[in-house]
Amino acid sequence: MAPLSIGIVCFPSFGGSGVVAAELAAGLAGRGHRVHLIATAPPQRALPECERLRFHAVAVSDYPLFDHPPYELAMASVIVEVATEHRLDVLNVHYAVPHAVSAYLARQVLGEAAPRIVTTLHGTDVTRVGVHPRYRAITRFAVTQSDGVTVPSRFLRAAAYESFDLPPCPTIEIMPNFVDTDHFAPTTTRDRGVLDRLFDGGGREPGEGDAPLLFHVSNFRAVKRAGDLIEVLDRVRRECPVRLVLVGDGPERASVAQRARELGLSRQVCFLGQRADFAEYLRHADGFLLPSETESFGLAALEALSAGVPVFGYRVGGLPEVVSDEVGRLVEPFDVDALARAVLEVVSDPARASALGRAARARALGQFRREPALERYEAYFRRVLEQPRGEGT
Repeated sequence: MAPLSIGIVCFPSFGGSGVVAAELAAGLAGRGHRVHLIATAPPQRALPECERLRFHAVAVSDYPLFDHPPYELAMASVIVEVATEHRLDVLNVHYAVPHAVSAYLARQVLGEAAPRIVTTLHGTDVTRVGVHPRYRAITRFAVTQSDGVTVPSRFLRAAAYESFDLPPCPTIEIMPNFVDTDHFAPTTTRDRGVLDRLFDGGGREPGEGDAPLLFHVSNFRAVKRAGDLIEVLDRVRRECPVRLVLVGDGPERASVAQRARELGLSRQVCFLGQRADFAEYLRHADGFLLPSETESFGLAALEALSAGVPVFGYRVGGLPEVVSDEVGRLVEPFDVDALARAVLEVVSDPARASALGRAARARALGQFRREPALERYEAYFRRVLEQPRGEGT
């Protein structure tokens, strides 16, 4: 089949939507398609060198008249330019707010020359931002005007139908997120010393010995309930001298650090900040904590599973579609004590932890590898192109 010309629009964030979009762009270019990634900045996970993959920056005007720079218009303008110059077949916009709106506006400008629009919903663009009274009507309109819609989980598909009052529509496809299983791979020998060196003074108290290490990656927004990480750490440490490595940054980071200080745990918590190389550390961890209020899928959890690290979190959203009892533990939402007990049950039993880690890796390999996911996206884009215009969602 002839290669496609594909535009991919995203936020260049450390969060899941930006990561998935960048990985999809790189993967599709690797499969021979011409891919144009459109964002305000390059993604935080580096793109590979590939002549078929191009990045297009969106510059937003800061004219004094504007209290808030018109990002949506700037994005629409760049989409028009890229689609005109490179004759895009498909435009895949990640995170509906406001990208689906910008894509619709660009299509009105382009007319019959417009690419087909596929909107990929990621979570809070459905459950929080998109359904805000200020945005719901316009977001719903833009989503329903798309030629196709994808979601990463059964949970989010149901939430999209309910939140936007959508009619049943088979073009809302479940496309589970995927992981580069070569990059997020287990280590042959788990070496806690690799993580020890990240802590001031090793993060150990006298007599703690070879203490287990827990790991967390997020954007530290309120929905991640990052404060629960410290509460879990405090409870587990009453019986087992675990330590915690935190990757990422965001508005809740300062309050998490403050709570660690209040509980006397500052030396047992390491804030790494945003690190593109965190997989090198993750594979040496004993457990991954994800105490989110909700997750549409849980990409961070999948990366941990791929690295052979058991995942612990709350039974919310689409996370049960990724994490089962064979690969980790999910407990009732927001029960910090139960989450701490689940962590302690595993990290205090090396044989059990090892078995969960092996099963975690097998699950990632069996269900969430990148290449099958890229094939599904490619096939879906071609199906959307085959349908007459106006017969999408």
